[in-house]
Amino acid sequence: TSRDLQQDLLRVRMVPFKNLSERLYRIVRQAAKEAGKRANLEIQGSEIELDRSVLERITAPFEHMLRNSIAHGIEPSAERIAAGKSEVGEIRLEIRQEGNEVMLAVADDGKGLDLARIRAKAIERGLMAPADIVADTDIAEFIFQPGFSTATEVTQLAGRGIGIDVVKSEIIALGGRVEVTTDRGKGTRFIVYLPLTLAMAQAIVVQAGTGKYAIPGLIVDQVRQVRAEELAEYYRTGVVNWQNRRVPFYYLPRLLGDRQTKPDMRRNASIVLVRSGSSLIAVHADEVIGNQEIVVKNTGPMLARVTGITGATVLGSGEIVLILNPVVIAARETAVAVAPEMMSTGEQPVVPAAEPIVMIVDDSLTVRKVTGRLLVREGYHVVTARDGVDAVEQLGSLVPDVLVIDIEMPRMDGFDLTRHIRASDKLKHLPIVIVTSRIADRHRNFAMEIGVNAFLGKPYRDEELLATIAGYLGDKARTRRPEQGVADGVPH
Repeated sequence: TSRDLQQDLLRVRMVPFKNLSERLYRIVRQAAKEAGKRANLEIQGSEIELDRSVLERITAPFEHMLRNSIAHGIEPSAERIAAGKSEVGEIRLEIRQEGNEVMLAVADDGKGLDLARIRAKAIERGLMAPADIVADTDIAEFIFQPGFSTATEVTQLAGRGIGIDVVKSEIIALGGRVEVTTDRGKGTRFIVYLPLTLAMAQAIVVQAGTGKYAIPGLIVDQVRQVRAEELAEYYRTGVVNWQNRRVPFYYLPRLLGDRQTKPDMRRNASIVLVRSGSSLIAVHADEVIGNQEIVVKNTGPMLARVTGITGATVLGSGEIVLILNPVVIAARETAVAVAPEMMSTGEQPVVPAAEPIVMIVDDSLTVRKVTGRLLVREGYHVVTARDGVDAVEQLGSLVPDVLVIDIEMPRMDGFDLTRHIRASDKLKHLPIVIVTSRIADRHRNFAMEIGVNAFLGKPYRDEELLATIAGYLGDKARTRRPEQGVADGVPH
C-alpha cells in the first residue's frame, strides 16, 4: 500500500546521530585550543536515528552551540580550580527520542550565563525598561535576540553578535524549538526539540496563478479569512496589521514572478501568515485548496539552487507541486517591493530622475518593507541594505539623498556606518536619520556627537518620519503619484 511505501521511504532516510559525532568532537578540540581552555565533549544517545536532512541542517547550529559553550561557559583551568571544579570543562550532548520528536540537549559545567550583564545589555538595546521585573528564565531568552552579544571583545569565538540567534532561527525553520536554562557558577543547558523526519509533513496547498504550490504547515502561523474591503486595504497599504505588528503583504503569483495574473478583488479571500525564523509575512493566494499530509521529495541539484524552493511532492491527483518558503523568496529582494499604485499592466515602473533617493539600512525585513512602501507611496525612490556592510558596498556606486539607519545590526552597526559616511569626502554631506528602539539619552547624545542629523524612536509615526526626511531635501522636487485603483496593480 501507499502507506507501506511511505514507511519504507522514512526508514531509508533515517541515519544515526553518531554520523555527526566525530565532527563535533573536532569542533570542541579546536575551539578549546583557540580559547586557551581545556574541555571534553561527551555524547549520549548517538545511536538515535533521525532524518538525514534534519541531521545535515542542524550541523551548523550545534557547532555554534558548542563554540558558545567554550567561549561563554567553560572557564580557564585556573579559574575552574579556584572554584573547586575539575580543570577540564565538561560538555555533554544528550540525544533522546520522545514520540515523533527528538530531544537534543547541550549542557556545560561552566560559569553559567551572566544574567546581570544580559539584563544590562537588554536595557541598553531597548528590549526592556530598567524598572521591569523579569524572571531569570525570560532574561536568559534575550540571548536569542538578533545581534545580541555580551562579549567585551571580538574573537574567533565570541563578540560578533551572531550565532545563538541564528541557531534559534534554523531550529524554528525545521519546525522545532529551543529552550535555555542556566545556573550561576554551575553551567548552562540548551534543549532543542526537532521532528524526527521531514519526509512526511502537513502542508497548505494553494493555487497561485496557473499553478499549485505547497507551503509547509510548520511555517504557517494562521490562515485568515478576510472580506473584500479588507483585501483592498491590504493591497493599498502593502501591510497587514496583525497582533500589533505591521506585516508585509504580498500577492503570491507576483512573488513567484508571475506579472500577468491579477487578484480577484470582488470576493472574500484567504490570507496565509507565514513565519520563518524571526520574519513574518502575509501572502494572498488565488485559492487555499486545503491542508493535507505530503511526502517531501528532493528536487534535484538544479531546483535545489532556486531560492525558496524546499522540495516537491505528488498530490493524490497525481499532480507534482513545488514546496515553497514564501518568506525566503520575499527576503531575496535587496530593493523594496513596488507599491500597488506603481504597477499597471505588469511592466516595471521607470523611476524619474527627479525622485529623491532614500536608503533604508535595517536588518529587519519587516522594517525595510514597511518603511520602504511608505516612502514609495510618497514619491521617493527607495533602496535598502541589510546592514552597514551591505550599505557601504552599495554606497560605492550610489549616492542617496537621505539615509534612514537602524543602530543594532550584524557585521556593522548604525554608529559605525555613520562614522564611515562622515569620514568620506563623497558622502559626508548626506543627511542621516537614525530610527531605533534604543531611545535613551546617552544613545541620542552619542548619535549626535558622531554626526547624526535626526534621531527617531521606534515605533515612529509615519508623519514624523516623512516630515523629517522632507526637511532635509529642501527645494528638491518630489513627484507624488496619484492613488489608483487596486485592480490596476498588485504589490510584489
